[in-house]
Amino acid sequence: MKTFKNIYVIFLAAVCFIASCSKKEYELGSLPDKSDLKFEVKQDLQKDPGGNTVILVNNTPETTPVWNYGTGKSYRQRDTIRFAFKGNYTVKFSAVTGAGIVEGDSIIVKVTQDNLQYVNDPLWTALSGGPGNEKTWILDIKAQYFDGPLFFYGTNNGWLQGGNSGCYGADCWNWSPDYKGNTWLMENGDYGTMTFSLKGGPFVKSTHLKLPSRGTENGTYYLDKDAKTLTLSGASPLHDKDRDACVANWGSIKLMSLTENSMQLAVLRTSCEGPALLVYNYVTKEYSDNYVPPAAPPTSTFDEGFNPKFAPGELLDYLTAASSRLWTLDATGNPIDWIGKGKGWTTGHASSREWGWNNAWDQAVVGSYIKFEKNGLKYTRFQNGLKTTGTFAINESKNEITLSGATLLQNSASSLNPTQTTFKVVKAFPGDVAGKGIWFGTSYDTAKDEWFAFHYILF
Repeated sequence: MKTFKNIYVIFLAAVCFIASCSKKEYELGSLPDKSDLKFEVKQDLQKDPGGNTVILVNNTPETTPVWNYGTGKSYRQRDTIRFAFKGNYTVKFSAVTGAGIVEGDSIIVKVTQDNLQYVNDPLWTALSGGPGNEKTWILDIKAQYFDGPLFFYGTNNGWLQGGNSGCYGADCWNWSPDYKGNTWLMENGDYGTMTFSLKGGPFVKSTHLKLPSRGTENGTYYLDKDAKTLTLSGASPLHDKDRDACVANWGSIKLMSLTENSMQLAVLRTSCEGPALLVYNYVTKEYSDNYVPPAAPPTSTFDEGFNPKFAPGELLDYLTAASSRLWTLDATGNPIDWIGKGKGWTTGHASSREWGWNNAWDQAVVGSYIKFEKNGLKYTRFQNGLKTTGTFAINESKNEITLSGATLLQNSASSLNPTQTTFKVVKAFPGDVAGKGIWFGTSYDTAKDEWFAFHYILF
């Protein structure tokens, strides 16, 4: 009845709003008697001799119907529903009127035969394992398949595996945060299990370990494979406590994606932060129990330029070419970065502005350069009109360069000032020296396996 009351409240609010804008006063009509309700619940025995196909028709004028047929709900004036399994089903009809909600007498529908063609579909099989089976799902809080357990979409987004890139209207957008960097999204831990069954009927069981108020819920479900919707009755999908009150109807679900091992279910957020789709991401318990993290990608390829494998003498050639090369900091491009396993996160000058790179750095390095000379392994730093000379040595086994009598370009006003005389070539690009330059790692974070690095380009 909660859904019916919501509909009624919305209707009354609209009526009150209209009344407040008019000089005339109107009264709501009297509540009809249930004997005034006219509706039909008809079994199509030609379509299904066992009575599996049922036609619902509302013949009560100026009313909005609410059908509850056990495995789902409908608000259509005329609808056709199908029961795959034999048994007795109760169809409840209510009419939303201007004066309130009137509940009609329940109708018992007797289905005498199974018709499993209504659940013998790839989507039904992916969800439940198919007729005679069941499948258990868990929230992907460990980010084993998705980047995290919860994404956000616009209200007109939908089935992502179809056309139109999952956009079916004007309000289309998405934010898919990774849980590792956004643990504030929801508490970490075991959220329980959600089992969809086709053993004798479309039954669903949700065990909410993080929601004691819901506990274990047992209900039924209906999957509309064409509309890509999922309706739960008597149960709700696994979700977090903080958003439990943000959704008016947890049983009305958009199916965003569904494969053998992964599923995305969207519910409409109706309060808290405004209308949006909360998309919860799930994996099967079997997939999670047998999950093996993917092998780390190779980190010594020239494709990424990370930790390059130089041939003997190749690093010296990179630094000096035939005789010498001048290098300068990429001050207007992407001068600094934190680089872990070949990947950095800054993409340009603005990415590190203020927290690392700033006006002081701009002023300190303008017109400055460093020079490596092959003959005698001489090293020169030219900065602020002053020239400092020294020598350098290369440890080819570690891609390390050690300076004697000099340093890299300096900025004493910065906490990131590289005073180290030994640093590592973190990235190099032998196929595109002029275009991509070289990255010198000056400090290493062992806990994160990250290098703080400066980007030098040809002067």
